[in-house]
Amino acid sequence: MSQQPFTRRNALRAAAVYTLAESAAPTQAYSANDTLGFGFIGIGIRGMFLYEEFGKSAGVKRLIAADVYDGHLTRAKELDSAVETTRDYRRVLDRKDVDVVVIATPDHWHRKMALEALEAGKHVYLEKPMCWSIEQCTEVAKAVEKSKKKMQIGSGAGTSALAVKAREILQAGALGKVNMIRMANHRNNPEGAWVYAIPPDASPRTIDWERFLGPAPKRDFDPKIFFRWRCWWEYSGGVATDLFVHMLTQLHSVMHTAPPKSVVAQGSISRWLDGRTVPDVFNAVYEYPNGIVADLYVNLGNSSGTRGMTIMGSDGTLELTQGGMTLYEEPRRPDVQRYAVGSWPEAMRRDYFLSKGFTAEGRPKSPLPQAKKPVEIKVERGMSHQEAFLQALREGKGIRENHWAGAAAAGAAHLANLSYQKGRRMSWEWREGLVKEA
Repeated sequence: MSQQPFTRRNALRAAAVYTLAESAAPTQAYSANDTLGFGFIGIGIRGMFLYEEFGKSAGVKRLIAADVYDGHLTRAKELDSAVETTRDYRRVLDRKDVDVVVIATPDHWHRKMALEALEAGKHVYLEKPMCWSIEQCTEVAKAVEKSKKKMQIGSGAGTSALAVKAREILQAGALGKVNMIRMANHRNNPEGAWVYAIPPDASPRTIDWERFLGPAPKRDFDPKIFFRWRCWWEYSGGVATDLFVHMLTQLHSVMHTAPPKSVVAQGSISRWLDGRTVPDVFNAVYEYPNGIVADLYVNLGNSSGTRGMTIMGSDGTLELTQGGMTLYEEPRRPDVQRYAVGSWPEAMRRDYFLSKGFTAEGRPKSPLPQAKKPVEIKVERGMSHQEAFLQALREGKGIRENHWAGAAAAGAAHLANLSYQKGRRMSWEWREGLVKEA
């Protein structure tokens, strides 16, 4: 299959996936002098980061924070004594002075809370992955379109300054025809494998266990599950929806592509034998509609080659790391074969070499061009994902990682999980939400 060229037509086809311009921008924009009221649902590890990050921004007022662990609510008060705290997230949605809701709960709650926030007329910052399943992602994306409100998904990898620069390099044709991508994120420590510390006061008294379970199956109280919920399928998609989503968001943005057509995945529980049901070693190979094969892998039992993206093309290779990127040019050698013609008759071999501009013995008549040295490209840190969201609200600009981009990345991650669980190659028609065994 040939790779689709970067044309205006193809750009428009892919635009809904990763574009910086949201497809259904709201009519309302806030001025630079307006104070935006923020409500937070879920202020655990990531939620507390967002609580602090948005709290630093000018023109943002933190009004209310909801969580089902009292220790998180205490910490929120320590940082901002004026903030109302509650175990009931619906009180966040009921407040008329809340303009924006930040949702950073376990994945199995995302759909319900996002839909209710949109119905309440709020803009939404929704942590990745967008939702707990492919079907839920599509449902929420369509609800955003209907609501005319803004939603930003909290991955950020695809709209960083690094990703923007890499996309420019590819669009300039520096790599020729891209054919393969490899991405990895390895880490080998308890915190990296979601074996988070459990507070000493964790108990049914300090944790609203029934609220935590919500739409998930009922089970007895277990603080390990509450604080390490990413390790179980009932509440998350494990490695794929945590770490793959960052990679997929970046891949879709940099490559200017629609989501994958199919995937085959393998995994195992090899390192963390702690009762988890999601794999700690995971590898997925995706097929994209433009003929690119993408190999994504995560190892929670080894820390070599921790993070990165390698984009390989006919004319060069681009390696992305956290600090920048390096461009390698493919060696450009004349099309003269020695191995294949070694068995030819001597006269025929001599004529072949002479026809290629070489000596009769197969040596170049002048020195061959040397490969260019790798080019290191430094990228300055750009606007943060949270700053970009605020800018979009105030200036009426498009969302950097909108609802369809979130649905594409999370959906591709869920597709890999389905392949792993079924032991089959899975295909996907993402706009229609059709998933089947290939």
